[in-house]
Amino acid sequence: MKRTFKKIFSRFSFVGLTIVLLFLLFVGAIVAAIYVVDRVVLVFYPDAELYVRYGLMALDYIILIFTVLHAANRDMVPETKIPWILAIVAFNVLGVAMYYTFSFLRPTRRQRKRLMSIAKKNGYFVRPDEEQKKRAAEAVGHWISTGEALSAVNRSAVLYGNTKTEYFPTGVQFAKRFLRDLEGAEKYIFMEYFIIGKGKFWSAILDVLERKAKAGLDVRLIYDDIGSMGKVHFRYHKTLRKKGIKCEKFNPFVPVVTNIHNNRDHRKITVIDGKIAYTGGLNLADEYVNAERPFGYWKDNAVRLEGEGVRSFIQMFLYLYDMQTRSNEDFAPFFPEEYPQIEGEGWVQPYGDGPSPIYERHLGEDVYINILAGAHDYVWIMTPYLIIDYRLREALVLAAKRGVDVRIVTPHIPDKKIAFALTRSNYLALIRGGVKIYEYLPGFVHAKSFLADGTVGVVGTINLDYRSLLFHYEDAVLMFKTAALEGLREDFEGVFAVSAQLTEEEAKKNVVWRIVCEFAKLFAPLF
Repeated sequence: MKRTFKKIFSRFSFVGLTIVLLFLLFVGAIVAAIYVVDRVVLVFYPDAELYVRYGLMALDYIILIFTVLHAANRDMVPETKIPWILAIVAFNVLGVAMYYTFSFLRPTRRQRKRLMSIAKKNGYFVRPDEEQKKRAAEAVGHWISTGEALSAVNRSAVLYGNTKTEYFPTGVQFAKRFLRDLEGAEKYIFMEYFIIGKGKFWSAILDVLERKAKAGLDVRLIYDDIGSMGKVHFRYHKTLRKKGIKCEKFNPFVPVVTNIHNNRDHRKITVIDGKIAYTGGLNLADEYVNAERPFGYWKDNAVRLEGEGVRSFIQMFLYLYDMQTRSNEDFAPFFPEEYPQIEGEGWVQPYGDGPSPIYERHLGEDVYINILAGAHDYVWIMTPYLIIDYRLREALVLAAKRGVDVRIVTPHIPDKKIAFALTRSNYLALIRGGVKIYEYLPGFVHAKSFLADGTVGVVGTINLDYRSLLFHYEDAVLMFKTAALEGLREDFEGVFAVSAQLTEEEAKKNVVWRIVCEFAKLFAPLF
């Protein structure tokens, strides 16, 4: 009862209610304006009532037809077109208002200009090394095309050698090494996370950050306002600033009817002195390190980079930090002059993803599809959500039809019931296509990882759902023949051992619920 009361009166509920009320007020203003025009015309032309009625009806149809044609021919994910057209036709003026208000899921023009200005000044710090790429191509063979396809679209997604990698299969193992590295920082600490939440884990981190800031280090933190909503106070960034931490809330909520609130910062990045970087699924709250267990055992992961591969994470962080602070600083002081030589550690390719037009393509999905297309033996996947479009579903099935062992691990205990229902609604088509679906019995899987043939893998923040693939700012690291991949393979084998493989018969259960899920899945791309 207490938890329900807190949810009802939480800031998140207030935000949702505010957006709904403002949108209804916006629509009400449109309807009122039409009514006023109607009344004014009739005052001056009392005999023209019939013409006014027909004229408004004709205008209504013209607007509807134009909006439907616009949606049908627009360059956007095909799965989003049908629900928008249905909404436009079903709700008329309301549907048109919804379409023009919420369907353009892109950053503001001001944000885009800021990022372009920052990139123009500082883009040269991350450069491709042709000699290194040549050596990598000789070592990894056909897989090099996956990396080349990525760097062809995102020039900052550079392939690096000279980088040591370490894989952490649980939050507990990650936390120990993470805190030790923070303690060892000498110049700066940059952190960017979707969620920070008060508790034991964050308190331990904050203690280090506060001490380092007092010692004169440049300590910066970005956390997502809506992601951390309910976890920390809405003025918490000001509290951290008083402790000497340069803290920014990403895209803070303002009570305005806009789609900009959909572009969240879902990244999980830490950079220490430009020499060490972390990324993965782990946010900075107690459930991620199993200090709390609201959904059974929390299965997550992270990867640590040490060496030249950290360069891309420095740039990724500073791009969004400067965009948020409206600054355009010189990145040069944050890049080490040289890195120690590290041999025999494979290659890494860190990359960012985000909303268009800042990113030309949906890179997270592109990388996943290219891995599925290039695999010979197996592709193993962990994801908390499986809410995918036709393009990705076909890539999974086509790989399975070629004889590739495609396995997907999802949670058995969900954190969000609607997302869980939508995830399960995709099981049947995939199982019939030859994809093996496993549910992790001990609890909730939050890791976002791909592993193919033991030689190529991804660890990062990119879920297999529309929010990660289309709307959010994300990050990941594509790895070729690194030490971390062996740890990832062992982790997958351990996860399979405690997971249940679902059959087609089990996926067919509860026909009524499946119909409800299919209807919900139709509108999933909009949210």
